[in-house]
Amino acid sequence: MNHTKVEFEPFEYSYYDYSDWYSNNAEPTKPPKEVILPCDPTVDDKLFHICMLSISLVIMLILAVLSRKNKFCQGFTRGSSSIFSPANFLDQTQGKGVVMAVFGLVFSKLALLVIAPDPLPFCKDTPADIKEYMKIIAIFYYPVLFYPLLACSTLQHKAGYVFGTLLSFSHFGILLWQKFDCPKTPEIYKFYALLGSLPQLACLAYLCVQFILLFVKGPKTDEDLDSSYYNNYVKLLLKKRSSTASSSSTDKPTLAERILEVPKSYIYIPEKVFRYPVKLAVSAFVAFVAIYHTALLLIVLVVPTLHIVRAGIDENIAFLLMGFGIILSDDRMEVVRIVTFYTWLLEVCYLCAMTMSLLVSLIMLMRSMILHRSNLKGLYKGDIYSIYNSKKTISPSKPGVVCWMGLTGYQAAIVCLGMAIQTVVFFICFLFLVFLIIIPIFYGRNLIVFEIAGKAWPGWVTLLLVTVLQHVAAKFAFIKKEAGTRDLNNRESLFLLTYLLFLINTLVGLIISIWRMVITALYNIIHLGRIDISLLHRTAESYDPAYSYYINSLKVEVSQSHPVMKAFCGLLLDMMVEGGRVGQKIRDAEEGIQENRPSKATSRRRIHSRWQLLYTLVNNPSLLGSRKHFQTLKTSESVLNGTPNHSSKKGSNKEASKAAAEPVQSTETPTNQDKTD
Repeated sequence: MNHTKVEFEPFEYSYYDYSDWYSNNAEPTKPPKEVILPCDPTVDDKLFHICMLSISLVIMLILAVLSRKNKFCQGFTRGSSSIFSPANFLDQTQGKGVVMAVFGLVFSKLALLVIAPDPLPFCKDTPADIKEYMKIIAIFYYPVLFYPLLACSTLQHKAGYVFGTLLSFSHFGILLWQKFDCPKTPEIYKFYALLGSLPQLACLAYLCVQFILLFVKGPKTDEDLDSSYYNNYVKLLLKKRSSTASSSSTDKPTLAERILEVPKSYIYIPEKVFRYPVKLAVSAFVAFVAIYHTALLLIVLVVPTLHIVRAGIDENIAFLLMGFGIILSDDRMEVVRIVTFYTWLLEVCYLCAMTMSLLVSLIMLMRSMILHRSNLKGLYKGDIYSIYNSKKTISPSKPGVVCWMGLTGYQAAIVCLGMAIQTVVFFICFLFLVFLIIIPIFYGRNLIVFEIAGKAWPGWVTLLLVTVLQHVAAKFAFIKKEAGTRDLNNRESLFLLTYLLFLINTLVGLIISIWRMVITALYNIIHLGRIDISLLHRTAESYDPAYSYYINSLKVEVSQSHPVMKAFCGLLLDMMVEGGRVGQKIRDAEEGIQENRPSKATSRRRIHSRWQLLYTLVNNPSLLGSRKHFQTLKTSESVLNGTPNHSSKKGSNKEASKAAAEPVQSTETPTNQDKTD
């Protein structure tokens, strides 16, 4: 027996010259073969990471010494932090660019780890049995690797900016060098590693420029409580609205204005006196990077494979189809052209689905940013029921802290999964549209859908006429208008028509139920990547884990970074920093010693502004838990929208009488007991 030796060629990318596919006489040309071999860059990745880890460790030690020295020299400093604090995520006034860039850089590394043959750069040709363990270690390694970039910007020291510039330029230069050395890799698609590294290069280039600008401008001194942002927010909150604005708001908008209002509601436009919180800004940017990586992965997993399949179609496809009883034509070359054309249509449908999924994800991301701002503004004003739909106190909790920490990761993961499901569903819809409707109409054959619909046309016409009859009769026969009011008319005919159309309405209800299922599925699929809205009913929102994470994280954000609360804390710190002179003047004024008395107009404006600030702070539900009368009420069930219920016990009349001295915000009408208290 003779044995033949079979040699397998390595993985290769083959491409046809597609220009002659639609010619009737030309045959497909032989595709050129391209073999992608593994590439080792000039700069060894293992040596680079060892050097960068050593340099980062030395820089962190130097920054630790500098931060400790600054604390001893300066004493009390606002917003001072150490190397163990990557950023103040509850400070709305700090620069968000560096934090967003580092988070995007780390997520891009994670996205490439999913299919990387070597998760860690320290070992090559990782065995398959330990690859998953290496991926787990890599998940913790890359955040540690890029952590010094955050620390260099957090300490607000010129030495930190110099070190940040050194690190960012090193990462950017080496990564760019490696991609120039090895632009093609054999994993999935030859340019996948290059395209996947574009977000990393963009983030590192931004960090290089940003650290240079920070070094030139110097450390900021107006961050957090020193910033004028919180004072401006309070001024806008207390500013009286003009009468012209109120009158113009009552005017009915025109049709053109209502049409333009729809696209405007999906475009995020920044506002002057509102700054996006750092955590939500980082979440939005990471979600954008996640959309890019998901789209890239979905394309390179499918489109090159379709190219290879289409390039391998030859005359043997006619015999293959004949084995299944499918005879497209007697000419085998015509069969090749037909199958090739349908394969091309398959690729077009997938690319259209991918494009639609990408656009929907971007639009939903901008819509989420608008709703985030609306929810934060509502919670700042105490509007709790519009979001939580129950009795809630805006204060940190164990689930709230956990959800706040993981909000960025949750949103990125949900966006990735939602985009993948959207692509599959849109692809199926495009296949149905092209292969069952457009192609049969174009060629005039295989009109299966139209044949089924044509046979049932009497039923469709009947249902349509009955539906139109009911609407017309309801408008002209069964409703009467007298003296500006409406009432039923011709009740006997209404009852008769209700009985006669019972069975027809049953069939209409069947169609409506199918349409309801389709609409619900499409709505949930389109909004699957959003966590700011629930996909369940209002009464079942707590069972939606993504929305539950979102509303719990808002508790921490609002309670710890309320603009009015920070404005008040800034005023208190100003009094502490200025020293005893201001305090002495206040004490002298309280004791009746009036030296250098200001004018009446200045004093009146000062008293008016202080009372406005005091009233706003008293009505702030976030500060309710620190009041004395509230601390006597131990049960949390007596709290409604941040307001204690003084009628909980008869024995608490003494505490309730003290509480009446303070104005308290409530969303309900006060009861008699509240008035007596």
